[in-house]
Amino acid sequence: MTQTLSRRALLLTGAASLGLAACSINSTSEAADAENENNEDRYADSKWRQLTEDDWKARLSAAAYGVMRKEGTERPFTSDLNNEARTGTYHCAGCDLPLFSSDTKFDSGTGWPSFFDVLPGAMGTKPDRKLIYVRTEYYCARCLSHQGHVFEDGPAPTGLRYCNNGVALTFRPA
Repeated sequence: MTQTLSRRALLLTGAASLGLAACSINSTSEAADAENENNEDRYADSKWRQLTEDDWKARLSAAAYGVMRKEGTERPFTSDLNNEARTGTYHCAGCDLPLFSSDTKFDSGTGWPSFFDVLPGAMGTKPDRKLIYVRTEYYCARCLSHQGHVFEDGPAPTGLRYCNNGVALTFRPA
């Protein structure tokens, strides 16, 4: 009997936790949706939005196309940008929009370039449900190219870790 109650309590606790998580995701996603809309609207008439998939295939390497247009992920520790330490700006490899300042880059130990903040108006986000749990995908606000995922395990001051595919970035030294 005790074992049955323990299982029931565990199931109820799990269900309650999922319900709370869903409420939390919905409340934060409403604010994020409004910000995404503003960022995306800023570039709605951009020539980058008019490119066809064939245009993107011609512009990008096969690896960049797979990540940026098909929402793939490059293998960890394969990008030279992971170890880039110079002062400068990281740009979208698709449309050259500045996305990150080197001041926000940090070594997350994950094998991908990581940043704790983005430049204002540079990104949009959306839920990514490809795995068992929901992650937050972010993408370039101008050309809508996939960049990576943002996690809440980064350093101060934001507590965020923008885990970026290096192939989706170019670096411009200051």
